[in-house]
Amino acid sequence: MIALLDGVLVSAREDGCVLDVNGVGYKLAMPTPAVAALPPPGKRVRVHTHLHVREDALTLYGFDTIEARDLFAVLLGVGGIGPKGALAVLSAYAPDAFRKALVTEDLDALTLIPGVGKKTAARMILELREKLSLPELEVVPGSSGARAALVEVKGALINLGYTPAEARSALERLPSDGAGHSVEDLLKLALKELA
Repeated sequence: MIALLDGVLVSAREDGCVLDVNGVGYKLAMPTPAVAALPPPGKRVRVHTHLHVREDALTLYGFDTIEARDLFAVLLGVGGIGPKGALAVLSAYAPDAFRKALVTEDLDALTLIPGVGKKTAARMILELREKLSLPELEVVPGSSGARAALVEVKGALINLGYTPAEARSALERLPSDGAGHSVEDLLKLALKELA
């Protein structure tokens, strides 16, 4: 498998680039943030790659980090998510932000990814929790009641006019002993974080 290319950038386009490695031009499909991080044509660049093999095509995908490449490979194992869907995930979210959306079971955040509806988002959460060794919701380990409280707090923040991203950010900053707090206490703490 081709895991890394180091060469001169020939051209960049919206969905990838062409990289010249010792006289051989490799066409790479890439997530949007990785394309945006490319240097100008003519400059040297190193790209982590994944070779996707199908009966009718060999397609090379490029990434700016090993973490993004590895997440792409894991996403290919989710039912209903092919290479195009995996690229859409990595174009919408950095690997850490995507993992946080999975850990917090944030269906709203996952459905912002083009081509991902509620059913696919739920399947991603279910299948990727084990594959990525994600913990249960870290703010409240092992407590489904506390998880329900956080879902309620998120809903309240959205009803107060905060965006899903702002609500998610506030929930991530809550203390790790969230299990001992009521919904009202958690909402007050979240509002303080947003102030």
